[in-house]
Amino acid sequence: MQILLIGDSISEGYTPFVKDLFAGVAEVHRPNENCGSTHLALEKLDLWLGETQWNVIHFNWGLHDLRYVDENNEFAVIPKGRHFVRPPVYLKNLRVLVGRLRRTGAKLICATSTPVPEGCSWRLEKDERQFNEIAAMVMKEENIPVNDLHKAVSPRCDEFQEPNDVHFNRAGSAFLGRAVFEAIRNLIK
Repeated sequence: MQILLIGDSISEGYTPFVKDLFAGVAEVHRPNENCGSTHLALEKLDLWLGETQWNVIHFNWGLHDLRYVDENNEFAVIPKGRHFVRPPVYLKNLRVLVGRLRRTGAKLICATSTPVPEGCSWRLEKDERQFNEIAAMVMKEENIPVNDLHKAVSPRCDEFQEPNDVHFNRAGSAFLGRAVFEAIRNLIK
């Protein structure tokens, strides 16, 4: 079984744990780069998919889309600037990306973006909720299951998330890895 994880640096943190949990059962792969925003995914998705016949693709975009940038697309201090990918464009991009992922024939599962804490540079606390709602709408339209990592980890962010940062400590990445493993395992039963 071939499993592909596509996502930002949060997925970089949990991928080793997912690989360990699937050891001997499935091969788990992830691109060797941060899969960042939906803009980047539109450019590179075919490269990330490669020639492999994927059985499952677990994917997420959002935290890079919602970061604040200036008119030159450089990181901007909040409240100055705007989202790197505005919500209506994020919606459009997700629809295109899901269409491309569907053509692989793999079982798909979309993960929600994890929480943006207060005081996080270039991101506004709770902005991920709007982007998660957009993703949930698209997944409902497409009948794609959602792995709600946001809901799973939110009660434990004080324990797992780095201060003023979207990233997680090792225990948090392990927790997310277990949630990804369980969601994929339930999908392939």
